Amino acid sequence: MATLGTLEVLLVNAKGLHNTDFLFKMNPYVLLKCQNQKHKSIVASKEGSNPEWNEKFTFKLSEGASDLTITIMDKDTFSADDFVGEAQIPLGGVLMEGSIPPTPYNVVLMDQTYCGQIKVGLTFTPKEECYEEEEVEGGWKEGSL
Repeated sequence: MATLGTLEVLLVNAKGLHNTDFLFKMNPYVLLKCQNQKHKSIVASKEGSNPEWNEKFTFKLSEGASDLTITIMDKDTFSADDFVGEAQIPLGGVLMEGSIPPTPYNVVLMDQTYCGQIKVGLTFTPKEECYEEEEVEGGWKEGSL
């Protein structure tokens, strides 16, 4: 499968998330998935429903890349981590435009119930720009004296 280029994801923050902890503030983290690649953010300890991450992640995109899945989880110490919500971000816009500034996307539960927003910025660098080479006539580069 041909490589299209590199997708850089800037995970900024989330607002108004549904708190899964009844007695304490949530410790949210994010799982990012695009095609067969996965990344995990740091845990925003005790930041509750409005966590800040400001982390960057890089994905190598190949043909057929259509969306980025962001799953928000709540880190628990004595039990399994809780599912907070998920956002599906279509990649068509960033593949055509090159970059999308940090934009809020809806976070939903499995039944599509709204449960907050997550702010993400996207930058796509096509493969050609990653490995741009200067063309030189005759194999020699002439300098000026």
